[in-house]
Amino acid sequence: MASVIGKKVNGRTYYYLAESARVDGRPRIVSQRYLGSADDIAAAVAGAAGAPEHSRHLAFGDVAAVWSTLERLSVARIADEVAGGRGGQLPIGACLAVAVLHRLTGATMEIADWWPTTAAARFVRPKPPAGGWTAPRLWRRLDKLSVPEMERIEAELAAVVRKIAGGGAALAVDVPGFATFVASAEAMAIGTRATTLVGLGLVVTGDGAIPLVSRAYRRDVPVVASFGAMAEQLSARHRRLAGRDVTLVFDTGQHSQLNLSTGPHFVGALPPADFPELLSRPATARRAVDARRFPGVTALDTRAAVFGVNRRVILTHSTNLHAAQARGLAQALSTATRQLDGLAAGLAAGTYRQSRDELLTELARITRVPRVDRVLTTRISADMRLEWRIDEAARARLDQEIFGKQLLVTDHDDWPVADVVTAYRARYHLDSTFRQLNEPFVTGPPAARWYWTDHRIAVFSLTNVIAATVAHVMRREADRAGLDLSVRELLEQLSGIQETLLRYPSTGGRPRTRRVLTDRDGRQQQLFDLFGLSAYAPKA
Repeated sequence: MASVIGKKVNGRTYYYLAESARVDGRPRIVSQRYLGSADDIAAAVAGAAGAPEHSRHLAFGDVAAVWSTLERLSVARIADEVAGGRGGQLPIGACLAVAVLHRLTGATMEIADWWPTTAAARFVRPKPPAGGWTAPRLWRRLDKLSVPEMERIEAELAAVVRKIAGGGAALAVDVPGFATFVASAEAMAIGTRATTLVGLGLVVTGDGAIPLVSRAYRRDVPVVASFGAMAEQLSARHRRLAGRDVTLVFDTGQHSQLNLSTGPHFVGALPPADFPELLSRPATARRAVDARRFPGVTALDTRAAVFGVNRRVILTHSTNLHAAQARGLAQALSTATRQLDGLAAGLAAGTYRQSRDELLTELARITRVPRVDRVLTTRISADMRLEWRIDEAARARLDQEIFGKQLLVTDHDDWPVADVVTAYRARYHLDSTFRQLNEPFVTGPPAARWYWTDHRIAVFSLTNVIAATVAHVMRREADRAGLDLSVRELLEQLSGIQETLLRYPSTGGRPRTRRVLTDRDGRQQQLFDLFGLSAYAPKA
């Protein structure tokens, strides 16, 4: 039974909600809840339960999902164990985990500005140091990691990933455009390079392209290790860790750096134009690859002479790629013809006064665009008039024989076509992910008096590789739940789940606050459940 009782203290009466029950046959008060003074109760009835004074929206869905995955992968624990507990009140593991969290969910902002806009303070442990998270503090801590320690962190994390992804194929891939680092003004003043170009070699899982081991390398030095040599080093590291060989994945033109006769297994791309007889095969010769994994993708699985050896080749066609390439050509033609019309008008009006050779140079610049030069022709008459036309027959040939097609070669004669396509696309998934991670981030100095040494580039690379690991684990899990999303789409969907903080007027004590999550659509609810976000949601 509930009742309200009053207690007088210093002449004022304070009220409690009392719950009574029989204990051993006698009525007893078993619980009390403080309600406040009569004024407090009146204010609560009159208005405290009404509209809040103000509200704030905090990032929740993407932050909680990334943090949940970081915890499941034990990133902070692994880093702390490897670093031997260094870091005191600010462990290196926490710094690494927060750096990855920031990279995936808030890289458009400085860390100090990003942290207060998130709900992370409720569930990220340990709490930020005095003064909060700042880029100088974070990077100074991470700068203490040695190269052997970074490799051990990567190796321990790879063991966790293999348990999640299973023991399937591993792929060696190259991301030559990983990052460009801009030196600080102070560093340039003492002679440091203005920019440093860095590529990244990786071994990743065949299922999900999840990074296992990596190696950053400088592209702006006189001698750059070939893809083949770098792949062999990465493969050797992976064999020591997992006891398994890898499959090399190479892009068009990289075959010259590899020994395809005696080296490891491979999946690579060939220039389709070098095999016109395959390009001319009718669409009816192709079969659907996998309607769920690769909707709109068909393939011709055959054999051909490649580099003097009869090998398995797979000609694929993607309706999405076809449409994108057709749109790209239409846009490029529109730009080129608009410029040609301007030139033609200038010549006709006599306002274009350059020489014939200069005009030819200008025409070459306008039309020297991939595929545009195959369908657009120009002619200059004797009286310096310009004519141009689009060869529709040539355009039709592009549409029928080139657009949407890729030609793959492999020595995996036993792999299903879908597995070959998956392996080849691994590099593009990684390239897209790293482009997204670096896109909003000016890879310049994160703090005053900072400049990019090889060691600091290695620390940054480790952070980005772990961020890609987290993102690709999440994407793989979403894919297995029937959600075909890119990393960008996945994080965008999650970022739509926000936390709203409502602050109500004070009734004599501290202002009351309430936290609620924003509404979720069907897909967001699936992701909410998939990543266990209820464990991080504010309590009612």
